[in-house]
Amino acid sequence: MKNLIVTILLATCAAVGFAQERYLLSSHILDITSGKPAPGVKITLSKLQHDTWVAVDEKTTDDNGRVGDFLPQDDADHRGIYRLTYHVAPYFERRKQQSFYPFIEVMFEIGDGDHYHVPITLSPYGYSTYRGN
Repeated sequence: MKNLIVTILLATCAAVGFAQERYLLSSHILDITSGKPAPGVKITLSKLQHDTWVAVDEKTTDDNGRVGDFLPQDDADHRGIYRLTYHVAPYFERRKQQSFYPFIEVMFEIGDGDHYHVPITLSPYGYSTYRGN
């Protein structure tokens, strides 16, 4: 009975947002050619340290074209200059589309503990980015 109560409490806490790890950085890719998210795109996160880019993490977009779990919000100081590299060539190859960009790099600066959302809109011959929320 005690295990059942603990299981129910944990499930309830997770459902209302308790015990859920929070992240400082997320991204999203929207393919504006199809008007749909871009799933299965590898994104590499790097940080500039002493004039050298150091890989921090690498994720793949989910079915909704999203990665929501870069940089856990913990006691670490995440301030600095970062680069997201979107490896889009394989995405276009799977769609049997030619593309001008084999990858896209977006550099930005994290200056505080706020959440940063860096989405891109994508087509085979162009892209755009902005700071979202």
